[in-house]
Amino acid sequence: MTDPRPRVVTALYQLALAGIFTLLANPLWAQCSAETVWIKGDFGQARFSVEIADDAGERATGLMNRPSMPTAAGMLFVYEGPSTLSFWMRNTLIELDMLFVDATGVIRNIHHRAIPLDETPIFGGDGLTHVLEINGGLARTLGIEIGDQLRHPSFAQSDAAWPC
Repeated sequence: MTDPRPRVVTALYQLALAGIFTLLANPLWAQCSAETVWIKGDFGQARFSVEIADDAGERATGLMNRPSMPTAAGMLFVYEGPSTLSFWMRNTLIELDMLFVDATGVIRNIHHRAIPLDETPIFGGDGLTHVLEINGGLARTLGIEIGDQLRHPSFAQSDAAWPC
């Protein structure tokens, strides 16, 4: 007769693993925070640790004079209300993708691989409230497209396409 204890231990181990994966898949662990932007689309989901630029001084400085940025990082520019937005790369040393976003959190335009130090205006569009800057080329690499949705507490949650 075989000892049933190894089966019980194996079953408990499998149950514990299933519980851990269930916990990780639960959206509660991915609660909205000011330091995190989530993007979802046909590609799946991506998470970025962000700095917030939500006043005139912070928005004017942006990512200027920085020699690098971690891959999963970015800067989220937040505006008080819908605006026509244009950006440039003055004193910006790293190549960036700029995701121009409306008040509901939907990406309306993407400018891929903005050229460092270029002062040519980059038109984002009308009716925009946010711009997410990430490392250049990352939007295409991940498959981020126009129409994808951002999740962040700075969006009015009653209007957000993907609320917190």
